[in-house]
Amino acid sequence: MALSGMRGLSVFISDIRNCHNKEQERLRVDKELGNIRTRFKNEKGLSPYEKKKYVWKMLYIYMLGYDVDFGHMETVSLISAPKYPEKQVGYIVTSCLLNENNDFLRMVINTVRNDIIGRNETYQCLALTMVGNIGGKEFSESLAPDVQKLLISSSCRPVVRKKAALCLLRLYRKNPDVVNIDGWADRMAQLLDERDLGVLTSVMSLFVSLVSNNAEVYWNCLPKCVRILERMARNQDIPQEYTYYGIPSPWLQVKTMRALQYFPTIEDPGARRALFEVLQRILMGTDVVKNVNKNNASHAVLFEALALVMHLDAEKEMMSQCVALLGKFIAVREPNIRYLGLENMSRMLLVTDVQDIIKRHQAQIITSLKDPDISIRRRALDLLYGMCDVTNAKEIVEELLQYLNTAEFAMREELSLKAAILAEKFAPDLSWYVDVILQLIDKAGDFVSDDIWYRVVQFVTNNEDLQPYAAAKAREYLDKPALHETMVKVSAYLLGEYGHLLARRPGCSPKELFAIINDKLPTVSTSTVAILLSTYAKILMHTQPPDVALQQQILTIFKKYESYIDVEIQQRAVEYFELSRKGAALADVLAEMPKFPERESALLKKAEDAEVDTAEQSAIKLRSQQQTSSAIVVSDQPPVNGSVPASNHLTLVKMPSQNITEESNVAYEEPPVEIPKENGAPAEVESKVENIPETNIESKVEPPTSRPVSQADLLADLLGPLAIEGPPAAVEQNPVQGSEANQSPVGDLALATLEDQSNSVQPIVNVEEKFHILCSKDSGVLYEDPHIQIGLKAEWRAHHGRLVLFLGNKNTAPLASVQALILPPSHFKMELSSVPDTIPPRAQVQIPLEVVNLRASRDVAVLDFSYTFGTALVNVKLRLPIVLNKFLQPITLTPEEFFPQWKALNVQSLKVQEVVKGVKPLPLPEVANLFMSLHLAVAPGLDNNPNNLVACTTFFSETTRAMLCLVRVETDPQDRTQLRLTVASGDQYLTFELKEFIKEHIIDIPRVQAASPPIPVQPQLSPAVPTAATYNDPGAMLAGLL
Repeated sequence: MALSGMRGLSVFISDIRNCHNKEQERLRVDKELGNIRTRFKNEKGLSPYEKKKYVWKMLYIYMLGYDVDFGHMETVSLISAPKYPEKQVGYIVTSCLLNENNDFLRMVINTVRNDIIGRNETYQCLALTMVGNIGGKEFSESLAPDVQKLLISSSCRPVVRKKAALCLLRLYRKNPDVVNIDGWADRMAQLLDERDLGVLTSVMSLFVSLVSNNAEVYWNCLPKCVRILERMARNQDIPQEYTYYGIPSPWLQVKTMRALQYFPTIEDPGARRALFEVLQRILMGTDVVKNVNKNNASHAVLFEALALVMHLDAEKEMMSQCVALLGKFIAVREPNIRYLGLENMSRMLLVTDVQDIIKRHQAQIITSLKDPDISIRRRALDLLYGMCDVTNAKEIVEELLQYLNTAEFAMREELSLKAAILAEKFAPDLSWYVDVILQLIDKAGDFVSDDIWYRVVQFVTNNEDLQPYAAAKAREYLDKPALHETMVKVSAYLLGEYGHLLARRPGCSPKELFAIINDKLPTVSTSTVAILLSTYAKILMHTQPPDVALQQQILTIFKKYESYIDVEIQQRAVEYFELSRKGAALADVLAEMPKFPERESALLKKAEDAEVDTAEQSAIKLRSQQQTSSAIVVSDQPPVNGSVPASNHLTLVKMPSQNITEESNVAYEEPPVEIPKENGAPAEVESKVENIPETNIESKVEPPTSRPVSQADLLADLLGPLAIEGPPAAVEQNPVQGSEANQSPVGDLALATLEDQSNSVQPIVNVEEKFHILCSKDSGVLYEDPHIQIGLKAEWRAHHGRLVLFLGNKNTAPLASVQALILPPSHFKMELSSVPDTIPPRAQVQIPLEVVNLRASRDVAVLDFSYTFGTALVNVKLRLPIVLNKFLQPITLTPEEFFPQWKALNVQSLKVQEVVKGVKPLPLPEVANLFMSLHLAVAPGLDNNPNNLVACTTFFSETTRAMLCLVRVETDPQDRTQLRLTVASGDQYLTFELKEFIKEHIIDIPRVQAASPPIPVQPQLSPAVPTAATYNDPGAMLAGLL
């Protein structure tokens, strides 16, 4: 292929390489394509040289990635040229530009056939190469018999027969029905006697494909394959060009052993003995050397030999030798060899009587769990899971639990499931099983499915001796400051059923059990609240003699939940309240749970499904998982009563208005449908504002943009010298603090306040104000007290976010016992880097936090942060400013782009319209500025009414990717306190969440500062007026109004 003589082609390639950017390259390519098109219009005036040159240019342009949709006729016509240079160009370019369905190929079938059956070997090779590259049904029907004749012809040179074998393989793979292989068993036996290794390697590739579909036909070829392996093993008659780093034709050896694995067994004792001798020689002669290429070749042969040994079910001695060799491989430094050793050892587990031999390498396999390569860690986990039995289960499960502390999130779900299955299958005693499962839930609650803790409850219920022990363990876990919600469920259930068995133990009286469980109530989701209500009823039933104060506390909770929006919780509260007033009837209804009937374990069924997974499928799964973020995986519960799936997490802090969305009049432009809400109610559930006198239920928190931003909020304060050694002269504090705020009847149901008033160290900044400022900024101070300053800096790209927390020690003494825990809502994947236990004096620590947005929601994540300074323990829970507008990107649309999108979204609940009252009376330009601060691009001129506003933005999440959102605001010049808000997007959940998010920023929430009312001696069952301290937290105020 001498291209140096084509000056025009060389100049064109040089011009392309000299282009400075993609735009210059595209212009040069367009110019050249226009020139070629013009010259091809006058094809008769083209010389063969010019036609070759232009076709080469077309191929080069095609290789650059540009579409070439003309010139195919000129390319195909070169195949019929009588001279080799033109024919070569025609064959090469045709095989690159055209696919098997192109109609132009029909024009050259006869020409290609004439070249194949001709006597010119060069033309034969060109034709076979093109047919092998393109394939196609028409080529198969027309040319397959001629290709078969070339392959079995004794007069053809080896180079032609090699290409004929590979061409026939391609035609057979593409269209096995049109390739006639009847009577090919004898022909294949003859072809396997070929002495030329090039032809033999190509024939073996064809043989592997044939025998994979029908091995019974080719039994007479089996001894031939064994002889080929003997020839390779003895290095007999192997040309130097087929010896790769001293290994005779490793490709032929691998293909031959793979072909033998398609035969069920080898019945001929002579062939079986000869094959085992070859395999023994391969096993004995393979070792790890420094040369990487030789390692690759020898190990390819070795691992195929191991697969053949397992397939033939060889003697135990050879199996032991294989395991010993694999044990040597999993201890080497090369990661590829370690991976292959672990993978093949996992396959060896399928062979009987080998598991005990593999157990000798258990320590090395456990060490592989700490390997930097995640694929090796996964293979080690699979191997430990497969080799576990009664004798080593305890040791392996304890290792898995220990590894769970440091395992990345991508492996924790699989790790937790396998540890739970092993604990259930091979538990030496049930108390150990309970310990393992509770540790699993504590360490990896997000990745523990409900089936796991359901199974624990079944075991405990069916074994009376286990009940006191399980209840005592549950009581111990409740003492932890940060507890996963799944652990709250398990502990509450066990203590409700069997807590009375611990009544005489210290800290386990009914009143103490109720107090510690009730502390978790404000932080749990709806599904867990239902379990806690049942637990309260059980505690009340088991309290003998009755405790009047405890009874009154529990009845107060039941009464508060009688009007809860979730039907399940509401029904439980009403029924438990009525039953508790009937005395003895409560004990009859809430009797101890009966034993569960024996049933198949859902976990063991999962294990059976997992065992059919092959190593190849596991590799595919691994690659797909590595394409996603290795952050926290959140498992959602099934929806209840049409609600959004409830999350399985710890403290979930709502934005202030999330619990009052049903108070507005919602109207859709299409027939009304039920929109899922955060609290489980459909959109048609409307509450009357008049039912709550002297309170505007539609009031909301002022937007962050309306708050003044002081210079002290800048991150530069944190990054500068930390000169402050004590508290400043003025400290901002709420007017009502401590126990006064907690005595409000609203407090029990209010959303968890973030400022921990029980700390002896109080913040010196307004934490709520700092949070709202950071909702519209990407850097600033999140929290500050006399000892520490926590700053934040964030970057956002599409649905990914990267935050850095700056922890600055302001004192001359170190801060000890530093801990930080992220409590994420279900729509985030979050991964926090490790936090040092100690922050040195006047030092600063940076903690990266990775965030992935899964879907639209207004829930915010919480940072549970604690440290010790001297004898003072400080613990604060801070809302992180990762809110909806962080994943919005403004976009400007023209009228031609906007109106088709607006009309297309006019279906069902994709477009939501609502009349919003209680709006801050802002001029329209200020509303536009507010929208810009929320990353909503205001598009002037799209609405003819000057009192209206239209905005566009793009929302990014992992589920929706880039989703266009359109917003229209219609205002009334006579009454600026109300407006009509219309939001449209391609996802109904996103539409609903964005509408509520905008409402939060345009509705005015008055901050009432009223005197505290007298505190009643007995808890009242009817709602009381909230205290002033409650109004300091908008979330608490709104939850109290509900």
